[in-house]
Amino acid sequence: MKFTRLATPLIAAALMTSPVIMLAQNAQNNKPATQDWNAAPAGTEQASQNQAFRDGIEAAKLDKAAKRPIDAKVSHLYKKPPVKKDQQDAYRSDFEKGYQAQLAHDTSM
Repeated sequence: MKFTRLATPLIAAALMTSPVIMLAQNAQNNKPATQDWNAAPAGTEQASQNQAFRDGIEAAKLDKAAKRPIDAKVSHLYKKPPVKKDQQDAYRSDFEKGYQAQLAHDTSM
């Protein structure tokens, strides 16, 4: 008798949640293959370029949070990129792209 009192609600709960889980999984699997706004643009496949893009996004977030001027070229990572000299221009370019992507995404700036 005690087993029935305990098992019946558990079985009912399991039966009710399984369709919800299946719907959530289907919705996740059926997402269109679009590029996220915060992913590096196509053509920037090297790790340092992707890192520069992400650094730009984070710099924009931090500048806003700290109420600093909103300008990628003022950032310390833009001024002194953490890459070799021959890669600095590419880093700065991708850093600026990430910074601008964050500004475009965050309309409250």
